[in-house]
Amino acid sequence: MFFFGLHWMGLALLDLLLLWALIALTLRRFARVSPVAAWLLVPYLAWVSFAAYLNAATWWLNG
Repeated sequence: MFFFGLHWMGLALLDLLLLWALIALTLRRFARVSPVAAWLLVPYLAWVSFAAYLNAATWWLNG
């Protein structure tokens, strides 16, 4: 919504970084209960990392 709808790239990056931190926290807590559940979150964390990289690069190059 922030990136495509409102074109607020900085806020979109902040949103992605917050999401990344919450996924990492969830992954860490899941690892205590079920290592399989934690490993299933790794692709999601990788995807959000890639999205944050693309967002930051776009913001940097268009800023």
